[in-house]
Amino acid sequence: MSRIPLFFWGLVAVVSAVWFAADSLWVSPFAYFPFRSVFVQYSGILAVVMMAGALVLALRLRVLERWVGGLDKVYRLHKWLGIGSLVLATLHWWWAQGTKWMVGWGWLEKPAGKGAGQQLTGLEAWFRGQRGLAETLGEWAFYAAAVLIVLALVKAFPYHLFRKTHKLLAVVFLPLAWHSFILMEFDYWAAPIGWLTQAAVVAGSVAAVLLLVGWPGKVRKVPGEVVSVTRYPDLKVFEFLVKVTQGWSGHNPGQFAFITSDAAEGPHPYTIASDWNPETRCLKFVVKELGDHTRRASRRIGEGMPVTLEGPYGGFDFEDDCRTQIWVGAGIGITPFIARMGRLAGRPDSRTVYLFHPTADVSGEALAKLRADAEAAGVNLVIRCSRTEGRLTPEEIRDAVPDWQNASLWYCGPVGLANTLFNQFRKWGMPARRMHREFFDMR
Repeated sequence: MSRIPLFFWGLVAVVSAVWFAADSLWVSPFAYFPFRSVFVQYSGILAVVMMAGALVLALRLRVLERWVGGLDKVYRLHKWLGIGSLVLATLHWWWAQGTKWMVGWGWLEKPAGKGAGQQLTGLEAWFRGQRGLAETLGEWAFYAAAVLIVLALVKAFPYHLFRKTHKLLAVVFLPLAWHSFILMEFDYWAAPIGWLTQAAVVAGSVAAVLLLVGWPGKVRKVPGEVVSVTRYPDLKVFEFLVKVTQGWSGHNPGQFAFITSDAAEGPHPYTIASDWNPETRCLKFVVKELGDHTRRASRRIGEGMPVTLEGPYGGFDFEDDCRTQIWVGAGIGITPFIARMGRLAGRPDSRTVYLFHPTADVSGEALAKLRADAEAAGVNLVIRCSRTEGRLTPEEIRDAVPDWQNASLWYCGPVGLANTLFNQFRKWGMPARRMHREFFDMR
């Protein structure tokens, strides 16, 4: 839970420390234009490093997934780095461009430029000659990036359009990289901040090119075929089995995969609701019709359909040192727990597990399957129909688990209930390292 802010603020701290070793925001005597000069450098460097970091995270590298705690956490960090870069880039743009406007309006008087009358030679002269183009490219790339990042944050913007437009940020980064390369203070080149900035620019540019050629998706892709579909109309849920080829090396309960059932729609993440069996090579997915994509998928997916899987991803693996675990699978958030119960039915361990399943919609057939899974796995199951029995509260969970003080909490479901549960258990003294949550939101 704490790794996302740790990585985010750690990056800010490292870049800031290296920058402050080379320069300072405190100019003497303090005046508008001297402060503008250093702040534009600081905000621009931090913004481009953040954006480069977001692009590298989008490569879905296994090592980063392990460090951050799963691909869902990687994408959450990716999102906040994007927001951070937008905020800093906006400040950078205003201090750079807004100042020019204020000079034009007569609100400010621009002093003589640094090095006015000085004849530049060599590499520094070449850099100075590229400034006009770099400023123009950077300005227009900023406008494009701002629109694309805002669109990514608007949940009403359709997922299939978001997936296509968001990829354009990789294109936009390239002129921003050139902008940073040319306009960074020339004296920084001989200092660690210059080396760090250029390393980030190169890493971000390489990541951008790899994203544009589709490299991340090619690494873990395997073909599959839908072999059965079961629908639960009362729940607006459908369940389907996919048989995969030899390219799938297996997965752990709690992980997910990207499935492409329509090339126009592109890949979409689904939690795997079954343990891995190398003999059947079948993966089960349970999907609720929550949006346009899943509603279309419900109508489209049928037996015999070829699909493409990419994965597995995720670090929601139920591995910890607690002998008691509390699982809360709210609504369709029950899927990773179904997979884990399948594993426990075949390979039981010594943990005591309490599974709470609050749900607004009820299907007798689906609940019968869930009870059978829980019984086979030796899991204590509590089903709560919120429409007739009211909402499940943290106090009810605590009171139902005798050894809750020494337990770990594993949650998958709506954000509101997650925040309520985690805040309350944190107040009761449960350490953050024992609270686990899947951020199943890829934007």
